[in-house]
Amino acid sequence: MINRLIITRVMGNLLLIEAGLLVLSLLFDVAYGDNAWPSFLYTTGICLALAFILRFIGRKAENHMNRRDGYVIVSITWVLFSAIGMLPFLFSGYIPHVADAFFEAMSGFSSTGATILDNIEDGTHGLLFWRSITQWLGGLGIVFFTIAVLPIFGLGDVKLFAAEATGPTHDKLHPRISTTAKRIWTVYSVLTLSCCGLLMLGGVDFFNAICHAMTCTATGGFSNFQDSIAHFHSAYVEYVITFFMLISAVNFTLIYYSFLQGHIKRFFEDTELKWFLTIVIVATLICSFCLYSPYYQEPLTVEESFRQAIFQVVSIITTTGYASADYGLWPHITWSVLCVLMFTGSCAGSTSGGFKMVRVVMLAKNALNEFKHILHPNAVLPVRVNDTVINNSLKSTLLAFFFTYMALTMFSTIVFTFMGLSFSESIGMSLSCISNIGPSFGRFGPAFSWSMLPDYAKWMCSFLMLLGRLEIFSVLILFTPHFWRKR
Repeated sequence: MINRLIITRVMGNLLLIEAGLLVLSLLFDVAYGDNAWPSFLYTTGICLALAFILRFIGRKAENHMNRRDGYVIVSITWVLFSAIGMLPFLFSGYIPHVADAFFEAMSGFSSTGATILDNIEDGTHGLLFWRSITQWLGGLGIVFFTIAVLPIFGLGDVKLFAAEATGPTHDKLHPRISTTAKRIWTVYSVLTLSCCGLLMLGGVDFFNAICHAMTCTATGGFSNFQDSIAHFHSAYVEYVITFFMLISAVNFTLIYYSFLQGHIKRFFEDTELKWFLTIVIVATLICSFCLYSPYYQEPLTVEESFRQAIFQVVSIITTTGYASADYGLWPHITWSVLCVLMFTGSCAGSTSGGFKMVRVVMLAKNALNEFKHILHPNAVLPVRVNDTVINNSLKSTLLAFFFTYMALTMFSTIVFTFMGLSFSESIGMSLSCISNIGPSFGRFGPAFSWSMLPDYAKWMCSFLMLLGRLEIFSVLILFTPHFWRKR
């Protein structure tokens, strides 16, 4: 049975976090002398009022939470945060339409990076910082962040962590989820500050450095400029961003164990990471060759070909969505490569989206085992990842997730095609939303915004972003009658 009181109390506590971030954005506007600060003031007031109302309603809630409560809280949190997060855009007039503003906010919190803005540079410092910090918060998870900084959930920590965490398995660094959250957020913060510092060494001012550092380590992709990272015209900046996108797509638990606990050997022996890096290397070589080829309309030097290729390959496979060049102008064979990368995604336990590399590994090994079973029907051939045997229950979940993921992608592709989009645009947009990537192909590629979409398409895209960020089942289960039964 759903515990409505505990849900309202937790939601009230969560909104206090969003109010604090709104105040921080307000301070940026004030510090830089911009005029959008009243929009943050009004939004903060609304957010706080709603927070205290929810806390008051749930004041008598018992400190007990079941798994159903966790799914309800996590799903509603992302919708509510996006609904409130769109208000500064609306009140300031930066994004005057509700569908557009909600799309932008959901794209931020889900760390997707798709934008409807054709005039990003027109935003004030506070609005641009708000876009960036929504992605930084959503990168590891709203609830996960709150577990790390506020001991407000108690016995519900595990349920909430399971409902929001990405990947088929959830590694814990400590028996207490709150301690695990603190350690992972420490790694996340160190990476963000390191990225910011290195960008500043490359001549990027503090504001743009911190904004891009947040969206880079969140593998979100929001930029303060319409032409994204290409704006800087700097090979140094591109290589720094590439490195931090790459490291942010690695399982954060693995990073903690390897570099903060000194188990370096574990880093290089991780099966998922090996597959991930192998695919990055192969895809980069293919794209580099295509860009260096004399058949490309604008042949590049060896270094330029490599830099553009590795940047865009890493940007797509990590589901960041930055652009250093318009890959819509690349040879079509590279589109096929990038489309595959959109699906695979990076490592579980990172800030990236997509299907997740560990699932690709399990599917591939399971398929190989089937060939062996044909020749040796009685053989026992377990699927192993990092010397851990994948049990039948996890295999069933994997197949169910794969089917649902592909079904949603195909269904949304058909719907977008009916809306008048080309097939490449439709499949690209579907993968972009459900994998939380950002740019797509054609008229929705890295050189364009998504503003031309009709409102109903933007609402659909927003829903697909939510599904992708919470890994489908956490949201869809709320639409099943069985979920709401008392027993």
